[in-house]
Amino acid sequence: MNPLSKPSKQFKVQSHFHMSSLRRSVAFGLASLLVLGTGIFGSQKAHAQSYPNHPVKIIVPFATGGPADNYARFIAQRLQENLGQSFVVDNKPGAGSVIGTDLAAKAMPDGYTLLLMSNTQTVNETLIPNKPYGLMKDFVGIAPINYSDLVLVVNPTKGMNTLADVIRVAKTQPGKLNYASSGPGTPYHMAGELFKSMAKIDMVHVPYKGSSGARTDVLGGQVDMMFDAVTTMTEQVKAGKVKAVGASGKVRSDVLPDVPTLNEAGVPGYEATLWLGLMAPKGTPKAIIDKLNETISKIASQADVRQQWAKQGAVPMLMNPAVFDKYLQDDIAKWAGVIKSANIKLD
Repeated sequence: MNPLSKPSKQFKVQSHFHMSSLRRSVAFGLASLLVLGTGIFGSQKAHAQSYPNHPVKIIVPFATGGPADNYARFIAQRLQENLGQSFVVDNKPGAGSVIGTDLAAKAMPDGYTLLLMSNTQTVNETLIPNKPYGLMKDFVGIAPINYSDLVLVVNPTKGMNTLADVIRVAKTQPGKLNYASSGPGTPYHMAGELFKSMAKIDMVHVPYKGSSGARTDVLGGQVDMMFDAVTTMTEQVKAGKVKAVGASGKVRSDVLPDVPTLNEAGVPGYEATLWLGLMAPKGTPKAIIDKLNETISKIASQADVRQQWAKQGAVPMLMNPAVFDKYLQDDIAKWAGVIKSANIKLD
């Protein structure tokens, strides 16, 4: 038979029957997927509406007393007031935030374990490549909280009153000066390494397990200097317990208006900040992420919160989860470039 000849009537009927059955099967399958998807979405939405129905833990991979701990407790209290359940801060410091971050990565992705994070974690993506987790692989961003400038402070007994003094001593006596930080990869450490690289000087890094210990030893004179958040060091500067020689922002800090920026004082182009945010284990329902984002954004937008943070030198950050995700990716890339170009390595 000619393969191009007209098909028989019987073939047409069978073909029509087969196509009709296929269409019914496809339609049934699509309807089933639609019902299933609606059911899943409905379940997630209902879960989010009842969330939280028991206490939520916020793991803070930093020691008590620093800005990360302070703002974690502030946000926890406000979340509790807005959502009607306890938000409990659990400090798990160590290994430059890796210990606590790893604990959070291994938690159930149900919205009841959150991670307070900072640019320490975005730095560590490059600085500590062999971590037991990947930030963007094992977590999803919820919302940023705020950012603040850092200030380089020197113990007043060291005889250095300006940034020019620090640079002069560091250049004439390489390796003599030391600076404290709250641990490898933290904003305090990276601010110091960036300063060393851009000013072309040599100083010794002295890492601590948290900013409180570093701060205490700078105040006591055991360590020469440190970069610290203006939110926690301004009071000591104003009391004359340390000498502020430079702020890290693009413009002078409102809480330390008499302190020049490092850019002004001798390191052109210098900028470094400390920012904080919340993440959750990957797989946490999107509806819960969205609910937390909306609540945190509402808190950060309140006039009394903005005023209180402004007095401390902190600026609210408002982003939806998608924008925050992009911000995290960009910050990882930014610090990867700095670390590689400055050849920054762990001590």
